[in-house]
Amino acid sequence: MFYQILSLVGAAVILTAYIGLQVGRFTQKDRLFNAMNFLGSAMLTWVALEDWRIGFIVLEGAWALLSIPGMFRRRIAA
Repeated sequence: MFYQILSLVGAAVILTAYIGLQVGRFTQKDRLFNAMNFLGSAMLTWVALEDWRIGFIVLEGAWALLSIPGMFRRRIAA
């Protein structure tokens, strides 16, 4: 039951970030957008590790890792 809840929360966090991107609340460079992607995908990676789902481990693990630079990138004023 714990892993079902964790997977739902992880998916909700990623989808919330994506919806925010689509409606203009975030840009791809926003730290919060990248942090939400990292958090959600890290949760889903953990769940995938518990079930040993290799495809999902690769997908979600890569998603989490690719979100890290955006969380720490310096914001440059335009």
